This record gives sequence, structure tokens and C-alpha cells, in this order.
Amino acid sequence: MLHTPLLSLFLLCQAIGFSKTVVEAKQQCRLQLNLATEPSIPTSVVPVSPNSSSSSSGSSSLSPTPTRTPFNYSTETVRGVNLGGWFVLEPWITPSIFEATNDDTVVDEYTLGQKTTNYNQTLAMLQNHWNTWITEDDFIAISNAGLNHVRIPLGYWSVPLPSSATNTSTSTTPYIPGAWPYLLRALNWAAAHNIHVILDLHGAPGSQNGYDNSGQRTSNPQWALNTQNVTRSIDTLVYIAQQIGGMIDALELLNESAGFISDDWASVTRSFFSNGYTAVRQAVGNTLNIMIGDAFLGVDAWDGFLTYPSGQNALMDNHEYQIFSIPELQRSFSEHLAFTCTTRSTISSFARSNIWTIVGEWSTAPTDCAQWLNGRGVGARWDDSYNGGPANGSCTGWTGNYTSFSSSYKQFLRQYWEAQVDIGESAQGWVYWAWKTESADEWSYQKGLEGGWIPSDPTERMYSDPCSNSTGS
Repeated sequence: MLHTPLLSLFLLCQAIGFSKTVVEAKQQCRLQLNLATEPSIPTSVVPVSPNSSSSSSGSSSLSPTPTRTPFNYSTETVRGVNLGGWFVLEPWITPSIFEATNDDTVVDEYTLGQKTTNYNQTLAMLQNHWNTWITEDDFIAISNAGLNHVRIPLGYWSVPLPSSATNTSTSTTPYIPGAWPYLLRALNWAAAHNIHVILDLHGAPGSQNGYDNSGQRTSNPQWALNTQNVTRSIDTLVYIAQQIGGMIDALELLNESAGFISDDWASVTRSFFSNGYTAVRQAVGNTLNIMIGDAFLGVDAWDGFLTYPSGQNALMDNHEYQIFSIPELQRSFSEHLAFTCTTRSTISSFARSNIWTIVGEWSTAPTDCAQWLNGRGVGARWDDSYNGGPANGSCTGWTGNYTSFSSSYKQFLRQYWEAQVDIGESAQGWVYWAWKTESADEWSYQKGLEGGWIPSDPTERMYSDPCSNSTGS
């Protein structure tokens, strides 16, 4: 059994009601951990006075959270990373966790809970992961890398939604909950190191896309087909906003709803975004920024949606990858760059005419060679005959370790990074996927910094216009 340091969490706020604005909450709330006791899974987060006895019990390694100026998405540029694989497991990000189960049928967080035979042992493993995968040192490194945002994916099962907050089920079975205290600690770290937070509902009841990154890999996702799932999702978002809205800068209502499944699915997603926006606004006011996604439909499908005055402080999350179909994988390095550059006018035009827009997921990987990127036990679509490729031109010898990358390949990765950054910065900015991985370095911002294809200053450029140059085949 894996063991974790003993933790205890206290939410310390001024004695305010959530009828006050989120700005006031930002100024008055702070989170503090006491490392003397085991964390519990709270059923609610109750504001208490910082002068109460709970605020002074035990010692803490965290200093009080400084007052921060809210991020101005109109004038400032978002430069950030996703903390992927932390509170929503993905086999390709942390393959060791799945390998340790010795069960090939454990392919996501759903089956991890479903097939566990020793609940306490699995919980201890998860607690160890939540406690070590991302630490305060990572927030320090993210800040030192010149980044100003993290996007934190969260599954609904990790939110301690009480029965009083919903008329739907609050069961998390078969998921194993317990990440909430670690999230709260992360928000304290973010505030202490002046990192702004986009909190993203990455996994919804019934799965919104059938991918393992929703928590459940399935060919029959149910989220949009069951009104109880949709209602519970909205209730969960309202609860998040009420409890920790003062510690985050943007609340993303849902990650990657599969709008391509059917017109009905897309319609449910559109209604969910509209109703979710209204519900959160009614709960906490207009200050908290609310983010939606394009649901794989492209940003132009959302022309006029949540624009002022019907929407205020709303953002669009657009994801840009070129590796999840054979035609994309067959592109040469130059073609990958050329395609990236064609998206600039679409993104910037939408942002000017509609709502703030961020490229919220993207990477420098030009192949799907990372182990289990397409799902545990599923191979890559990449073929040795395709143009470009990793360091040696095929998945056959791909290790994912950047020390094996050739200088010309790293040159391409740098240019590809700059081109995609420039697309994001033609609108409100970008959030790279992901900060770290166990073995897929092309996806790791951390390894990109070490390997040199990501600069330590994200405003630094080697190419005056990466879209006017080309490298590789």
C-alpha cells in the first residue's frame, strides 16, 4: 500500500455570504492546510472567520494568500498550461498507475474504481498521486517559466455535492472520490504564486464524449441523453462557484462535449451552456468569468452565442490538435505548420466579433506515438511511411524521451510551438497541454523547457513569423 503525508484542510474566509461579489471573495478568502491530520472528504465548505479556532490549529507550510488583481482578459494575454492527469487520470499521461493494477481492463478512472478489490489501497494510491503529481514546486516553476494561468481539469465525482444542492443523485459510484481537499490546496498555491486558474469540469455524469479523459471510456456516452446528468452537471457547477468561485478566475462549464455525435447532442450542449451560464450567474453574480467550449463544432458554430449583453465575461475554449486522424498524421512538418497558420484568421476574427477566445488545449506533438494516447491497449494510427515523424521517423523506435530527439526535430518543435502560440495570442491567449507527462516528452511543457524547444520566456521568438518559414520535410 502506498502512503501519503497526512493532511487536513481548512477553508478560511471572512464571514461573508456568497451574495457578495466574487471580487470580494477573492480579496477575503484564503485556503490553508494543516499537515497534521488525514484529509477528509468534506460534504460542504463552510466559511468561517479567520479568527476562529480552526484557523490557528496546527502549523501550515503555506503563507496567507495575497490579494490579487483579477485577470483582465480584455487587455492581458493568457499564457498557461493544463495540469492534465492530476484529478482526472489518463493512461497515456501516467501509464504507471494503470500498469500497477495488473489488469488490462482498467482503462480509465471509471474502471479503476469498478474493478478495485481493495478500496482503501486504491484510495491510498490515488491520494499519493494527488499529493505528488503536482506540488507547490510545480506552481513555482510555472510562474518562473513566465506563465500566468493553469487550467485544472476536474471530474464531477471529486466535487462533494451535498443532497441539499441537487434534486438528482449524488452517488459517485464507481469512482473513488477524495481529490477535493487537494484541489483546494492547489488554489492556495496558485494564489500564493500569482497564477490564475481556469477550473474545468472535465468529466461529467454519463461521460460527455466517451473518451477516457472524461473519466469513462465508452462507445455509448450518456451525458446528453439523460436530463438527470445534465441537471446534475449544472448543480455541480453552481456548487463549485458558490464554494470556491472566489479562488478561481474562470469556470469552464464542460470540456469537449461530443457535439459531432448528433444534432440532438449538439443542441443539448448549447442549451446546457446557456442554462449553466444563467445558473452560475444567479448564484454568484457577473464577476466570475465563465468559459464554454466549441464542442468539436468549430468556433464559427457559436457565432453570437453569449455575446454582450446576453452574456458578460464569457470565454470560448478552442482546442487545436492535428494527430487524431490519418489525414492529419500524413501531413509533413511543413504541412502541419501551414495548417496551423490557416487557423489564425478564424480564431482572431471570432474573438473580435464574439467573446474572448483562448486556445485551451494544444501541443507540439505531430504524431500519436505516445503510449496509449488513443486509449489503453489501443495502438497508434501513425505509420512508418508517413511524412515527418518523431526523431527517427517512425513509432517503431519512438521512446518519448527528448534526449533522443535530433536537432532538426527540436528545431521543428520550436517553430511549431511558436506558430501555435502566435495563433493563441492573436486572440486572448493559450493554455498548453500539458505541464508534465511520465514518458511523452513532446506533450510536456516541463520537458520542452529542459529540451530547449520551449523558451523559458514565452514571449521570446526565434522566428519573426513562424508561418512564413518551414523546417523538416
